[in-house]
Amino acid sequence: MDGLELRRKRAVYRALHRGTKELDLILGRYAEARVPVMDETQLTSFETVLAAQDPDVDLWIRKGEAPGDLAAIVSEIRSFYRL
Repeated sequence: MDGLELRRKRAVYRALHRGTKELDLILGRYAEARVPVMDETQLTSFETVLAAQDPDVDLWIRKGEAPGDLAAIVSEIRSFYRL
């Protein structure tokens, strides 16, 4: 297993086990579907979202307003759910 594959597996696990059930469902389902095919840049952005506080991530996903460097990944998550 190479480094990128290990990061992908960790990202999926972290997305499914955040601690807030709502975000576990939202980010977990997204991660299971999309993380296995992410390139390194996309994965790094997603890992940054996973490292953020739950209230911030929840607000970004609901309102679609994320910090500049995370806008693309948050937009992709929103598109996944057709928000």
